[in-house]
Amino acid sequence: MAEECCESAVVAPLSRDFHHPYTPYDIQETFMSTVYQVLEESKVGILESPTGTGKSLSLICGSLTWLRDYRRTTFEGGLDWGEGDSDEPAWVIEQSRAGKRRELLRQREELEARLARIRAKEKAQRTKYLKGDQGFKKRKPNILDSAQEDDEEQFVLEDYESDGEKQASKDGESIYSAETLALMDKLGMGPIVPKPEEDEVEDETKIFYCSRTHSQLSQFINELRRIRLPAAIPDEDSEHEVQIEDLRHLTLGSRKSLCINPKVNKLGSVTAINERCAELQKSGTAQDHKCEFLPNQDHQVLVNEFRDHALATIQDIEDLGSLGKKIGVCPYYASRAAIRPAEIVTLPYPLLLQKSAREALGISLKGHVVIIDEAHNLMDAISNIHGIEITFKQLKSAREQLGVYLHKFRHKFKGKNRIYLAQLIRVIDSLTGYLETQITSQAKLLSGKGVDQINLFKLVHYLQESKLARKVEGYAVHVNHSNEKIEKIGKPKEDVSTVPVLHQIASLLSALTHPSKEGRLFFSRSTSLEPDSTTLKFLLLDPSKHFQEIVDEAKAVILAGGTMSPFSDYTSHLFPYLPPSAITTLSCGHVIPKTNLVAWNLSRGPSGKEFEFTYKHRLNTEMVNELGRALLNISTIVPDGVVVFFPSYNYLSTIVAQWAQPSDGPSILQRLEAKKPIFSEKKEASVDEVLTEYARSIDTGKGGLLLSVVGGKMSEGINFSDKLGRCVVIVGLPFPNIMSAEWKAKIEYVEQSYIESSTDKINAAELKRKAKEQSTEFYENACMRAVNQSVGRAIRHKGDYAAIVMIDKRYEGARIQRKLPGWIREGLVNKSGEKKFAMLMGALGGFFRGKKEV
Repeated sequence: MAEECCESAVVAPLSRDFHHPYTPYDIQETFMSTVYQVLEESKVGILESPTGTGKSLSLICGSLTWLRDYRRTTFEGGLDWGEGDSDEPAWVIEQSRAGKRRELLRQREELEARLARIRAKEKAQRTKYLKGDQGFKKRKPNILDSAQEDDEEQFVLEDYESDGEKQASKDGESIYSAETLALMDKLGMGPIVPKPEEDEVEDETKIFYCSRTHSQLSQFINELRRIRLPAAIPDEDSEHEVQIEDLRHLTLGSRKSLCINPKVNKLGSVTAINERCAELQKSGTAQDHKCEFLPNQDHQVLVNEFRDHALATIQDIEDLGSLGKKIGVCPYYASRAAIRPAEIVTLPYPLLLQKSAREALGISLKGHVVIIDEAHNLMDAISNIHGIEITFKQLKSAREQLGVYLHKFRHKFKGKNRIYLAQLIRVIDSLTGYLETQITSQAKLLSGKGVDQINLFKLVHYLQESKLARKVEGYAVHVNHSNEKIEKIGKPKEDVSTVPVLHQIASLLSALTHPSKEGRLFFSRSTSLEPDSTTLKFLLLDPSKHFQEIVDEAKAVILAGGTMSPFSDYTSHLFPYLPPSAITTLSCGHVIPKTNLVAWNLSRGPSGKEFEFTYKHRLNTEMVNELGRALLNISTIVPDGVVVFFPSYNYLSTIVAQWAQPSDGPSILQRLEAKKPIFSEKKEASVDEVLTEYARSIDTGKGGLLLSVVGGKMSEGINFSDKLGRCVVIVGLPFPNIMSAEWKAKIEYVEQSYIESSTDKINAAELKRKAKEQSTEFYENACMRAVNQSVGRAIRHKGDYAAIVMIDKRYEGARIQRKLPGWIREGLVNKSGEKKFAMLMGALGGFFRGKKEV
């Protein structure tokens, strides 16, 4: 779908009250109306609204207004169900309808009454609680003692006799693929606790809202607290009075975020926490050593108590942890009971994006709404979840762990345990040999050590059934801990790695059992020729298949972000199976007046030297020095903070080194520092200290020049509002390395997919040319999405103002310009790429002088 089509799909605001807590701007009205329309028509929406335009509140108001309206309509429609064909008299039908209403209202009122009592109780107890009187009877923990922790028998494998693919495990866990286990390890998620019996709650239509991090979810939850919505089902006796009904919200998180067992959550590592929690649930574990906080039928009253308190007020993830401690029940598992009665559920990306993770949480998307915020990196997030990466060093570590484990317990293994352990060692040795000998044929990946005779399906099933990774890595930690004690009394310490890599190996083997054109397996190597620098990767090339499960199940899906442009990647590569009529797209302008932005594409420097930061020319000394002189002039005109984004960390280092070269007078770097103190982002270092010093320099009136990297830590999630970012400069176009193995695979996949799916009656040469156009578009989009993220750091609220300077003659091209967000294109000075450098200086000078006068 062409970008022009995407951006023209803007709907006129409807005359509807969205219950916005403030007077909304016109673009917010448009955004909320579009959200409502997408949900009403059960479509997919791709919506862009710049940061600082109140996107979160607009999402909340538009979607929740629709939800309450939809529930009201569904309720009224349900009262009439089955009456159209009835031969009963009208008064009988009316009596029946009234009875249905009373019963449905009674059920709703019972829930609301419970929640209201809890709200009142919590309000009354807040002061007491802060003083230490918690008001709840806690369960006293009786957690696994140190003697049990040191018992080496816990690491011995149980006998394994069955290869059945559908068999339930011996400790009552459901069977998931190795890929699923790896994901659950990353998230700190483990087996599902058998669901205790409880009163069945209707699973009403709800909204699942997800974002990338708990920090972003916390900001969204704070916005939720501002909203006051009318009841979905008002009482008939209150026709002339608007009834406000509190929102029922639940936030979901990983075990690492929610575990309240002090001897488990102190382990720190998500894998360690997951493994210990699973061990404490096993049927073979003595009752007095199981986790005391785990919900079971004896403690159902505590689960219900947790559910009602979680829904009574809008709670953050930290609040749920505190609530679990207060009641004495595990919030990670108890929160499941609150999913069905909730109206909106917030959760991070990984818990929603994989089917098995949703199943582990007990989530069904059938008939519900899915909203994904900060969705500009959605396709990358899906690929990362399903991608696997393992290094030569990690393979050696896994082999070492297995060696130590087998040496200790070899006499305790028999039957299939012995067979599969031998097979696993052969597989690891073959993978290691593949990387060590630099074989490039993927067909030979598992050809060594007789691995081609191994049934990988059964081996993967064994790994997930036997919990071998848990045992081996647990024992490695145990040995490492014991050796630390020995070292303290002067005896040598055995070097045992404790990197949890067996789960990654299981995930890799799982990928190998499901070969598909949608993924690619390859290895990469750093500049070092040592085997330790080699990495084996599985790259998911087509995220659409995995996301299609969500689209097919959900009633409607909305992808929202501050910089979703360019749109064509989503329509072509995430939703290729949907007709254009099923997708609604929107690109909003900014809330700032047009006079608060000036955007300029700079093609030439002060001396007329042309800027073209291609790979071929980017090291040109004259051009690099010209860039320095251009920034020197910009820093002279622009007040306060100037943020400069470079294509990569390496290029930033190269530029700074060139500027530091001595000349007849002060170096370019010295001259820049004389204008504004210079601060630079480092790849491996935290940005917090740099940002603090940068802000302090600006606050003291010295200003600041911040050198950053597109795609780096400061290009996303950092707000350079007001004085922190009066000017954002983009140096060059940050195209990915098209010669890398990953990008070669992506380009080849895009072209091949286009050729295979094309229905055009054209010759092979023309088809190949069009396929090349598709891959070029995909490649450019990746670059411009990164540019747009960086540019979006500048203007963050209605009263903010800034200049945006894009330095490279390639920004003159129509293909590149149309991939910029609409609000930047609106502020782009017409044909600025053809103008001389002095005209930029004049424009900047007039722009900032005008702001001083205001």
